[in-house]
Amino acid sequence: MTLFEALREDHQTQRTLLDLLTKTHGDSDGRDELFQKVKAELQYHANAEERALYIPMMEHDMTQEKARHSVAEHHEIDEMIETLEATDYSSSSWIASAKKLQELVTHHLDEEEQEVFQLAGRALSDTHKNQLTATYRNAMAEQRR
Repeated sequence: MTLFEALREDHQTQRTLLDLLTKTHGDSDGRDELFQKVKAELQYHANAEERALYIPMMEHDMTQEKARHSVAEHHEIDEMIETLEATDYSSSSWIASAKKLQELVTHHLDEEEQEVFQLAGRALSDTHKNQLTATYRNAMAEQRR
């Protein structure tokens, strides 16, 4: 599995979890459980992705700006998660914020898959990409323990 395939696989997990989360209702165990899964998945993925993709991309002029933009989007996603954590599950604004989180994440994932991966694919050597695949997968496994 290539780095980009591994990332896409985790992107699909995020899309699925966010879709399920935005269909939950009120202060329920299901909402809490899904939110905790979403939060963990997004955090683990961002940490591993920054280490395995964005830091190496920042070393190349052609990909530096796009990498910085993507890291900034990770920060926006973190801020929306903080907003959700500070809002009562039963509040009507909670689901609105969850949908905003879904929009932010979906935009970010689509941009990565349609723009970032292509740039990185050109800037990074095949050998380097193979090494980064192991870096990403190991970082994800370590965090999920």
